[in-house]
Amino acid sequence: MNATYNLSAYAIYLPVVITLTIVVSELLFKNAKIFMRDIFHQKEEIAMATNSLFKIGFYLLNIGFALKIIEFYQITTQENLIVGVSEKIGGFSIYLGIIMLLNLLLFMKGRKNSSQKSLVKLNTNENAPL
Repeated sequence: MNATYNLSAYAIYLPVVITLTIVVSELLFKNAKIFMRDIFHQKEEIAMATNSLFKIGFYLLNIGFALKIIEFYQITTQENLIVGVSEKIGGFSIYLGIIMLLNLLLFMKGRKNSSQKSLVKLNTNENAPL
């Protein structure tokens, strides 16, 4: 009976965390396109390529972590099954939220650095002799 509960836990956990990762990734990187265009000064091709690479990294990091923490110890009751799966999915959701916010901070920092470099370049060009 224990093996059945453990197998059920894996059967619930894996689709949920993979779906969560895909949904968060799609939303984050759909909206990150705006930041990437701004960071790369409207150079569409490099902005989208960079965004795609970030997305692949996001998938690898998060799905890899989800698989790393997948182990369920001997589940003996339905109550333990629900609690165990809830704890794992809840913990992964918190982790995923933190990673999403870190990505957002990276995008914001890139945008800020890009804006500062643009201002420096503008000021340098304004002071250049004619």
